[in-house]
Amino acid sequence: MNEHYFSPTSDTDQAPFRLRVRLAGAERDLVSSSAVFSARGLDKATAVMLDRLDVLTPVPAGARILDLGCGWGPIALTAALLHPDAEVWAVDVTDRARALTRTNAERLGLDNVQVASPEEVPADLRFDAIWSNPPIRIGKEELHALLLHWLGRLVPAGTAAMVVGKNLGADPLARWLGEQLPQRTVAKAASAKGFRILEVGPERA
Repeated sequence: MNEHYFSPTSDTDQAPFRLRVRLAGAERDLVSSSAVFSARGLDKATAVMLDRLDVLTPVPAGARILDLGCGWGPIALTAALLHPDAEVWAVDVTDRARALTRTNAERLGLDNVQVASPEEVPADLRFDAIWSNPPIRIGKEELHALLLHWLGRLVPAGTAAMVVGKNLGADPLARWLGEQLPQRTVAKAASAKGFRILEVGPERA
């Protein structure tokens, strides 16, 4: 595991370079750095998720959307491009990831993206949707604590979508989420290329 991807700071070369990538149906000129996860483009898991947004519960107008572990920003930027009326929060523990996402939002002219460290997100803030390629490799205990914390900040009608590799425990994670969140449904919304998209639904009436 490349631990520097999950560390607040790193000695890895952070010199930015141009990144041309397709997001929200168009080619985008962005920047990236070797100091962040999947620096050279969309990783397979994120690509699967962004390709199957159609299977997710639609987000309401004016939604507040969280991208947990934003990296250079592909999920947050896509959310902001597709939902210009939304308030998108791009959260990452690493300063270099946050800087890249902030720069990329500016390059795309997006003024609806808030970039923050986990500690900078106001404690009373609640979200209508979470879209995430979560940091599975941080370890089970840390991952579970991370997910429970942020899923607990969904509004009652809110939903969360996460893309997880089958070989990295997608099915056990779905079962565990169902046990931990009995008031919500947990479903496998789609499967492709060795990954599953898990969706946590709204609270039952």
